[in-house]
Amino acid sequence: MQETSHLLTDEQMVQFITKGYLVLRNDLPNTLHEKVMNQIHYTLMEEGNPGNNILPRVPDIQKFFETPVVQGALTSILGPDYYLHPHRHCHYNQPHNQKPGGGEWHKDGYWSAMRSHRPWWAMIFYYTQPVTEQLGPTAIMPGSQYKEKFPGKDKPFSLPTGPAGTMVLVHFDLWHKASLNTSTTDRYMLKFQFARLRPPASPSWNNQETEFPVPAGQREYPFPRIWSDVWQWLRGAEMQAAGQADGNASQIAGLLGESSEDDALDSAYRLAGMGDAGVQALLGVIRDGTNVSALRAAYALPAAGSSAIDGLIALLEHSEERRRALACFALGMIGSHDGGTEQALIRALADESIWVRRNAAEALGLLASPSALAVESLSRTLQESVWQETTGQTQESASMYADKDFVANQDYIHNKIGYTAALSLLRIGKYGNADVVVKALEQALDSSDRYVRAYAFEALTFLRSAEAVDVLLRYHRTARWCPDTHKASSF
Repeated sequence: MQETSHLLTDEQMVQFITKGYLVLRNDLPNTLHEKVMNQIHYTLMEEGNPGNNILPRVPDIQKFFETPVVQGALTSILGPDYYLHPHRHCHYNQPHNQKPGGGEWHKDGYWSAMRSHRPWWAMIFYYTQPVTEQLGPTAIMPGSQYKEKFPGKDKPFSLPTGPAGTMVLVHFDLWHKASLNTSTTDRYMLKFQFARLRPPASPSWNNQETEFPVPAGQREYPFPRIWSDVWQWLRGAEMQAAGQADGNASQIAGLLGESSEDDALDSAYRLAGMGDAGVQALLGVIRDGTNVSALRAAYALPAAGSSAIDGLIALLEHSEERRRALACFALGMIGSHDGGTEQALIRALADESIWVRRNAAEALGLLASPSALAVESLSRTLQESVWQETTGQTQESASMYADKDFVANQDYIHNKIGYTAALSLLRIGKYGNADVVVKALEQALDSSDRYVRAYAFEALTFLRSAEAVDVLLRYHRTARWCPDTHKASSF
């Protein structure tokens, strides 16, 4: 039976959905925080920033994420089997070591084929020392997570502070930046990222309310339709378009290209709740609209649920790769294998466009009830991509795409198809033939892409078959990291 006392409340979930962050406190002894901070300081001064190796370099950090407070919060947002992503970083903010005002506002480089309004990802900013505004905490712009465009430097922002152990749990797409450290003390912040592995089937927090309780006073970024969709999705509720329209669908569809992103997104989600007329209008925007309006339509269509599936499958025959990719994305966000979704996405794995293939590979991993055929298709895709690394065919760049302005380079992912297939196998590999999956994952451990290797390792851990464990043991013998070995150690 799951312990529920540290799961989030409805009120906390409402804040996360609307403002994009929560400040939580970890009840751990200050001696542990001081020990970790001293180890981090030594590492940074003597060896340089270890980047993704910060956890094995300072293993006590793992204790921060094993407390009921942290596990309860992450379970509430990402489900009980969330995944600690292999990208980690220690942010070192020295006194007066920035230009006035601090760093630049940004969203972190993302790990999916596309960003999502629904929280498939989250981040934690963890402070190992008491942090004040003078010490330069990470500045966040509450409510900005649904904005593709930067809201502007004039918008309100927050500087979460607190004692050692303060944790800021944020929506992955929240706009944030480093603030200026005006103190005389070095500031350390650990950034860890987490991924949801399966779509929600029921609430994973202490949920009491069925309908989303719209908060009063949220004026900067009012997205009540997006908030409601995220709430119902997290509750595992089947999305169904309303039977009666509340306006002229074609006129509302014309608003999706508006320069006001707030109004355009609200219009898109309004259409998603207008029944068949709204669904057809959104499909038409993806098919014929501008690039910007098509993207907004793709974000909103999953809120219509299964009624959009047939139209999205038809869009997989569109002549433009952008439109086919958006259709794959929306099908994955809906997450249902009904209506031929799975078969259509498997076919899309053979699309001539690498961008479409990547979106299809990710969408298959988001389905609620995938078949063994889907898993086999992803396993084959992973194997082919790793084999192609020897020919250089996986070193993608924006120049390989017809819609160059649509694709962020994400050069931190070298083998994007293999990376995405491995992530999807981490999510759904257990539904396939274990021998087939293990063989593909074993080959992926030789990938030149560090994140393909990391996902393959974790997927094998999730499978736990005798063959998977054997592969893991052989890999561990050469990959094991010794956190006590550094340039000053003698043996």
